[in-house]
Amino acid sequence: MELATLGLFAAMLLVCVVLEKSVLWALAAGFVLFFAYGLRKGFTAREMLDSAVSGVKTIKNILICLTMIGMLTALWRAAGTIPVIVSWAAAAIQPQIFLLMTFLLNAMVSVLTGTAFGTAATMGVICSTMAAGMGLDMALVGGAVLSGVFFGDRCSPVSTSALLVAELTGTAVLKNIRNMLRSAAVPTLAACVVFFLLGRGSTSGAVPDLAALFSRGFRLHWAAALPAAAILVLSACKASTRCTLGASILMALGVCVWLQNIPPAELPGLVLRGYHSADPEIAAMMNGGGVISMVKVCSIVMISSTYSGMFQKTGLLNGVQSRIGALAGRIGTFGAYAATSVVAGMIACNQTLAIMLVQQLCGKLRSHAGQAAIDLEDSAVVIAGLVPWSIAGAVPLASVGAPTKSMLFACFLYFLPLWRMITEKCGRGFSAK
Repeated sequence: MELATLGLFAAMLLVCVVLEKSVLWALAAGFVLFFAYGLRKGFTAREMLDSAVSGVKTIKNILICLTMIGMLTALWRAAGTIPVIVSWAAAAIQPQIFLLMTFLLNAMVSVLTGTAFGTAATMGVICSTMAAGMGLDMALVGGAVLSGVFFGDRCSPVSTSALLVAELTGTAVLKNIRNMLRSAAVPTLAACVVFFLLGRGSTSGAVPDLAALFSRGFRLHWAAALPAAAILVLSACKASTRCTLGASILMALGVCVWLQNIPPAELPGLVLRGYHSADPEIAAMMNGGGVISMVKVCSIVMISSTYSGMFQKTGLLNGVQSRIGALAGRIGTFGAYAATSVVAGMIACNQTLAIMLVQQLCGKLRSHAGQAAIDLEDSAVVIAGLVPWSIAGAVPLASVGAPTKSMLFACFLYFLPLWRMITEKCGRGFSAK
């Protein structure tokens, strides 16, 4: 009965993907399905509702942070924070190292913003626009963008996935990030080498003057970068995530008024609905953000979180957990995490639910919470971006206009779990501090 229930849920997700419907429909149907399973197992409706609510309570801080991130992504656009940083970085781009710079620039912006989708819609679009002007292969560009956006989505102090992993494992985000940087050092260097070699045959087309473009809508003053600096400084000082986000939001509000001359009366609408430029060229690259932009993400996280409570109550995943334990004995603990992440990513079709499923199934394999956190980050978080029908990778590629085969060139997403499996197999597995 357990396998039939999970199989039906997977089928509902796949139907939504095939019909190009929102995954929220399948998640809502999944809630009804798992609720009915609990009733069939003899639990009362009240018990099932309580278990669902308990799951939501575990991620209440994440929902608050998601709302603040929505505010921040709008304000960083309006304040000129992203435009000024991108303009500085674009000045260093040379056609021969364009793929490498695409990876690094998207990694940088995703670390600052903490969102793969938001980075792809801003820096990713900018890079793809420049690539089209230089006649580069969009499959290669898409692979570099996908690698870059997931670098920061994994290890940014304002990343929703990093916050989720920390909440699920009961660990500190900043401590996890230090571990993530250590485990990703070799895969990141390897990805840089690959993108450098792939880009050596690039065309010599001109790089667009982004500073001139953005100067039409923003004052490109160094002060515009202060909200991003606040994130870096407060993160280094080990301030709480909400404190860090709040400080950056307040600073961005000041920059909007003082530097960009935005009337204070317009700020509430900007924060709610996101940034919108009257310049069509700037709008194509910069429009977005705002609290409303996070509603769908919050809904996915909230519905998915109800599953964890119901799974624990009904023991739906107990049989699968025992099989994964046996698998870990054969291929290693991280190997079991990676294998489970592949299946979870294919079934869940989104990163949030994939992370929750892997933690539910593999969490007992590790007694050290920090080790469990880094295993999740190096498996479920990045592998979700390699599933063609998952929104985790499909949305960023669609944003930049790159083909699905770009996933073949998203080498950082392959190198990281492979490196972890190789080192574990050689008896030198990564140890979280």
